[in-house]
Amino acid sequence: MTNKDIAGKIKLLADLMELHGENAFKVKNYANSYLNIRKYPKNLTESTEIEIAAFPGIGKSVAAKITELIQTGKIDELDLWLGKTPEGVVEMLKIKGLGPKKVKALWEGLQLEDVAELYQACIENRLIALKGFGEKTQLDIQEKLQFYFNNKGKFHFASVEEIATELIQRLQGAFPSLCFELCGEIRRKMPVVSSIEVLTNGPIQAQDLDFFSLEEESGQLLFKEIAVDIITVAENTFEQEWYQRSSSVEFLEEMGPIKEGFISELDYFSDQHFTYVPPEYRETKAAAIKSKTGTSIQLITHTDLKGVIHNHCTYSDGVNSLSEMAKEAQKLGYSYLVISDHSQSAFYANGLSENKVREQWLEIDQINGNNLDFTIVKGIESDILNDGRLDYPDDVLKGFEIIIASIHSNLRMDKLKATDRLIKAIENPFTNILGHPTGRLLLGRKGYEIDHHKVIDACSANNVAIELNANPLRMDLDWTFIPYALEKGVKIAISPDAHSVSQYQFVKFGLNTARKGGLEASNCLNCMSVEELLAWANIKN
Repeated sequence: MTNKDIAGKIKLLADLMELHGENAFKVKNYANSYLNIRKYPKNLTESTEIEIAAFPGIGKSVAAKITELIQTGKIDELDLWLGKTPEGVVEMLKIKGLGPKKVKALWEGLQLEDVAELYQACIENRLIALKGFGEKTQLDIQEKLQFYFNNKGKFHFASVEEIATELIQRLQGAFPSLCFELCGEIRRKMPVVSSIEVLTNGPIQAQDLDFFSLEEESGQLLFKEIAVDIITVAENTFEQEWYQRSSSVEFLEEMGPIKEGFISELDYFSDQHFTYVPPEYRETKAAAIKSKTGTSIQLITHTDLKGVIHNHCTYSDGVNSLSEMAKEAQKLGYSYLVISDHSQSAFYANGLSENKVREQWLEIDQINGNNLDFTIVKGIESDILNDGRLDYPDDVLKGFEIIIASIHSNLRMDKLKATDRLIKAIENPFTNILGHPTGRLLLGRKGYEIDHHKVIDACSANNVAIELNANPLRMDLDWTFIPYALEKGVKIAISPDAHSVSQYQFVKFGLNTARKGGLEASNCLNCMSVEELLAWANIKN
């Protein structure tokens, strides 16, 4: 059980309590605790109740519920509220933007008890007459429901990777004489996957294995609640099938007819004098053309990275101190850390006032002065205001060494306004990196629409890099726009957006996505030395 799992249970408890009109103070206590649980610095399952209660913003009552969950696998009070709530109403609470107050109004005011009924009510314009809703709110809910339906049964790659590996180990243990390999979306390292696809060379009765379960309605094979597809092929076609099932249709069509009977994927490419293409890069026609023409494919690897960009510490909403973030980055082999706490407009994230900025700069100078082998770069994640301005005056902005400009508010602008807003921020002479360009949350929030080509063109004209935010929930810039960015000479920054030292691991997921888009070390900002990075940042200043 992860901290995220535990936090989710506490949030659900808070939502159900509010839905049923429980004491507002108690509800607020649980709701606030949810946010702080996610900041807890180590695994809650390895902590005592006293340690959990001592963490700021959690407290004794919530710590007791967490301990109960860890020890028994459930929370009695949560089960009590779940028993009083239709399953469909609970599911409504999962829809982004539908909080307990709105769900309560829909449940009590229109007697809606599941998401399908809610969607039909939107189609029939029944929400318009409900107090506090109206036509605009109804349309917004309808769009969010459609997004929810489209993404139901899908998972972030990061949440499935280890589970998929465990499944292969279990299958191999149960059938040691057979071969099992991952293929499909999971082997291609897609940011979002719908199932775990397993290739094997022998028939098995998977439904008889105790580590599998079956979805009641569809009969779909499940492993830890994730759909599993087991594909059995003949021994002599295993490698051929593995290659085909680990490549996109577009890639295969361009590669042409498959030479049958090859011994391994490597042999398949080398025998035809093709350049080997890693599975995550087998997506586009361009990748296939490179392979067939023998063009060198040197995709970026972790060893190419010299610095870690876009990180938050306790100065804003991070869990670890500046010193702790620096020490861990150095321990992981990086030579510099770009600290980029939230700016003053981000009141929701304890954004830095001008005085706090200068206080942080003094600490950075002190730490850098005591460590000649590692550098903390003075950065900021500056909010882009509605009109495209950054939220500090120029005399403060010029003191930063790296400025990441990001949007965190007013995400509902139309495409033209959103694009113009970004371009104005890009044209600011102090902007170095455009952060998570669309603000999307995979499987959670679509993100605002922008004209990607115009935004990338503006970055090219103003020597601004674009962030590939490596948080598994973001992966923004989308990998499909990386080739155009490279064509325009725009550098990509692979950023964990780390709010704790444990989130440095997000970099590996960003690397997967960067490789999918064909990124090489020469086009990645993080592959510069700190001296090269600062020289690059000063080109236009």
